[in-house]
Amino acid sequence: MQAMFVYQETAPVPALRPWLDCVWTCRVHARDRPMAHQVLPDNCIDLLCQDQQDACFAIGMMTAPIQVLSCGLVQTVAARFKPGAAARFFQLPLCELNDGRTDLRQLWGRDLAARLGDALWTQPLPDTQRMQILQDFLLLRLRKTPLSAASGLALHAVALIDNARGDLRVEQLAAQLNVSRQHLALQFRQHVGISPKLFARISRFRAVNSALKTLPAQADWAQVALQYGYFDQSHLIHDFQDFARSTPQAWLARRRV
Repeated sequence: MQAMFVYQETAPVPALRPWLDCVWTCRVHARDRPMAHQVLPDNCIDLLCQDQQDACFAIGMMTAPIQVLSCGLVQTVAARFKPGAAARFFQLPLCELNDGRTDLRQLWGRDLAARLGDALWTQPLPDTQRMQILQDFLLLRLRKTPLSAASGLALHAVALIDNARGDLRVEQLAAQLNVSRQHLALQFRQHVGISPKLFARISRFRAVNSALKTLPAQADWAQVALQYGYFDQSHLIHDFQDFARSTPQAWLARRRV
């Protein structure tokens, strides 16, 4: 039997749309050997719940790509938070989650995490119902956690960086927000997870990566670099090596397969 990978995402309920990019499900059946797929940094934090051993955990901000290995039959229901939005649901400095997997029992407490796992996996349910259950628990968490002024500052900064597709210097950003660079960096570590400079780099990389499908097979990478705010082609290649472990041309060829 060939390995099976089925992924589906949908828009969150209206009350969660300011905070979630999407909710998603994944079903992997790797019967004969583990299945591997690469996940790139995307400035988002995901909350995953899997049927294997009732695992519920958060994947923090990624600063490098990771290879995910799946064995056997694995069912996942998950929520992807918008950049900077996860702080509303996890009451700790988000930098503590970076490049790692943190058990939901540490974040929400054993009781709430166990209740979520039981609701999702005790009986067979359609994916749509599991996604609704996860969102119900997120809404419960949302109602119990007021939005702080500091978190609002971080969200504003995130929006400015994303609107500029990452082409915004930290000095400019701090001046626009009327705060010091040090204060901005502290709020980013607390409420986003990584530094504003790294967040901007990943935002710019994501913008280029999203545009690859529109590029010809032999792209003019020097022109692409200038279009997206890189100093030059070598600067663009450096970010692709950091965030995709590939050159832009090799990554473009892979996406076209």
